[in-house]
Amino acid sequence: MNPAFSVVIFTTIAGAAQGLVVTLALAMLAGLPLAPGFASIALIVAAIMLLVGLGASFGHLGRPERAWRAVLMWRTSWLSREVIVLPAFIAVVALWWLALRAGIDTLLLPLAAIGVAALLWYCTAMIYACLRFIQEWAQPLTVVNFTLIGLSSGLVLASALAALLGEERLLQVSGPSALAITLAAWATRTLALRRNAALKPRSTLQSATGIQAPNLVQKSMGMSAGSFNTREFFHGASRAALKQVKLGFVVLAFALPSLLLAWAVGAQSTLAFVLAFVVQVPGLVAERWFFFAQARHPQNLYYQVVS
Repeated sequence: MNPAFSVVIFTTIAGAAQGLVVTLALAMLAGLPLAPGFASIALIVAAIMLLVGLGASFGHLGRPERAWRAVLMWRTSWLSREVIVLPAFIAVVALWWLALRAGIDTLLLPLAAIGVAALLWYCTAMIYACLRFIQEWAQPLTVVNFTLIGLSSGLVLASALAALLGEERLLQVSGPSALAITLAAWATRTLALRRNAALKPRSTLQSATGIQAPNLVQKSMGMSAGSFNTREFFHGASRAALKQVKLGFVVLAFALPSLLLAWAVGAQSTLAFVLAFVVQVPGLVAERWFFFAQARHPQNLYYQVVS
């Protein structure tokens, strides 16, 4: 597939914002005392990230003014459900912030935030996991990885904010949790990579063309000029480039942040927590780009792959 950077940015930023809100909600539900000022700042950061992600999601629409129509297919479309749940999550975050500003102490909003965040992760991941003809996506690990990577980035961000703002009590919990979840996300993403590397395509040149000759060879890509098919369903990057991107996101999204978090937890280093977040951001973008680019659409057998 040809990754749309608007979708890459949206899923990366929104996932981290969800993780940040869930971290804050779990801390409050666990009775961890947090400074009201810190909680307000964290929610503002999350809300800004969600709005930026929402704005970025319009980037790949041909007619953005018709985006509202996406909600009409909520009975059958995971995209429609995501379009409904995302504003609902933003509303919960805004209400929670207003409640904190008004001095209202309630556990209902943190509980709602966790529930709606989990639902949003599920809806976003199922947009891709439900596509059975894309073998790389049609697996349970798609949902697991969207959730764990979002939690990892949110915990790392929460730890960096806590370190910068002196929220030591949260940092004692969020730091080790960020390390554990990042390692878990690394493990499940590795499982997905290994599974996808061993996949045998269900579609072949024979099934694509209906010609059952055993030695069928493609001599052209089916078109003499570019078209929607040749632009939208193939990224154009070489296998060597894909390998470099995969190595890059494994190092930047998982390996280096894990090492920096281990240092940060051991030494209680503010610099290490901030560096873990700074390093992870480009790694997350590369990971999500690779997630889309690795997917092989069956139509490429005719329109892109040339023997």
